[in-house]
Order: sequence, then C-alpha cells, then structure tokens
Amino acid sequence: MEMKSLRDVFTHELKDMYSAEKQILKALPKIIKKAGSTELQEALEDHRMATENQVGRLEEILGAMEETAKTAKKCKGMAGILEEGEELLKERGTDGVLDAALIGAAQKVEHYEIAAYGTLVAWARDMGHADAADLLQETLDEEKAADETLTLLAQGGINQQAADASHPPEVVIADVVVPARSRRPAVHRR
Repeated sequence: MEMKSLRDVFTHELKDMYSAEKQILKALPKIIKKAGSTELQEALEDHRMATENQVGRLEEILGAMEETAKTAKKCKGMAGILEEGEELLKERGTDGVLDAALIGAAQKVEHYEIAAYGTLVAWARDMGHADAADLLQETLDEEKAADETLTLLAQGGINQQAADASHPPEVVIADVVVPARSRRPAVHRR
C-alpha cells in the first residue's frame, strides 16, 4: 500500500487494529479458562465483550470511509505479543503465580492498544473526522479501564499471592528459625 496522505496511514492503522482485535477475541477464551482467580476471569470476560463492541466500531468507521475490514493484513505486533502470552498458557504452576503472569501478559496487550488507539484518536481529530474520533476515544477509554482493572487485581492480592509462593514461610524448630526450603533443624555445638 502506498501511503500518500494521513488518511492512507489512518486507514492502514484502523485495519491493523481490526486484525489485532480479532486476534485478541480468539485468544481471550483460552486465557479466561487458564485464569485461577474468579475476579480475573470476570474482568477478562468483561473485556472480551467490550472487544466485540470495539470490532464493531472499527467496522463502522471503515464503512463510513468506504473501506472494508476484510482487506486487513494480520497485525504482526499483536501476533507477537499474543504468541508470548500463548507460551504462558502451556505453563503449570500455582494459581496466584500464573494469574500474576497472565495479568502481565494482558497488560502488554492493553498497552499496545492504548498506544494505537491514542494515535488513531489524534489522527481522526486532525483530519476532522469527529464521529470516528469519538468512537475511537470510547475504545481508548475502555482499554485504559481494562488496564486499570488489571492493575487493581494485581495489587489487590494476586501479586502478593505470587510473591508468597516464591518465599515459603519460615518454620521455627527449637526456637531456631529455619527456612522452609531446608526443613533441617539447626545443629547447636557447644
């Protein structure tokens, strides 16, 4: 595609985000299934539903521009981020640790989307496409809210649960503190 104008770049990025959102929709059910925390599952499910609406908004904007989403090439940036996340889905571990990792992976997705939609909003406004800018701003606000929800879940206990799994509690044997890993009583020599 030859990019001769901001409209060309804008259209290209809209299609790129359409591809990204479709990839996210495909990945989310697997991520939701892997999450151990009910709250995390619910937050991810809420965002899955929001993502369906975001796809619809992109289709609406492209349609108004007499473009079709069907010509979108695969978003390689999102494919790479999701491929990294896919590796986590193959891992086994305690719920808290896996949930912390899943939140980190999901926030990479959100930050990519926040950057892309922020740019799209600015371009739409610069070109005088107020309706498109408003729809894109709605999506940007949803992405920021999803990121904030993930942060609150992480800071609300999931990260601490993962940290606690990394440092087992100490055991006291004969008034001597022994790290839980060794479980061997200290030998006192006199």
